[in-house]
Amino acid sequence: MRVRRSFSEVPSPRNRWDEIVPGLSMGGHEMRGRGGPAEPVVVRAEFEVVCSLHTSPGHGPSPGVEHHVLEIPDAPLSEEQLAEVRRMVWLAHTSLAVGRSVLVRCHSGYNRSGLVVAGVLMLGGYGAEEAVALIREQRSPYALHNSTFVKYLVRGLLRE
Repeated sequence: MRVRRSFSEVPSPRNRWDEIVPGLSMGGHEMRGRGGPAEPVVVRAEFEVVCSLHTSPGHGPSPGVEHHVLEIPDAPLSEEQLAEVRRMVWLAHTSLAVGRSVLVRCHSGYNRSGLVVAGVLMLGGYGAEEAVALIREQRSPYALHNSTFVKYLVRGLLRE
């Protein structure tokens, strides 16, 4: 699977978040509307479960919203970090399976969140390439431009 662009060529997203499949959304902490400056994305109570792979003060979610945080780099991950990502994938998958609305977010809403969302899709029966294609269609063609993360998905490293 070909990666779209290098990190330096990737524009900020235009939407706060995008629904990938019903109940499962992917987003970030900032967006750039119509070529303007980057704007913060604040999550309040739009979702029942928020899985954050990056956090910034003041970006929510609101008190009372179930919030899980796993700070990981947008770079190659250690075995321990991959194990934690697997746990986040299962948490999001289980929440979605019982009908809860889930937002998975990172800084821009492309790579780290894409890794988890693709893992959730794969647990739901999608193949790796099919999951990546759906995420790129629904979120942005720039989603999952981190080729290392795509390799993790293709090699099935989130299923272990």
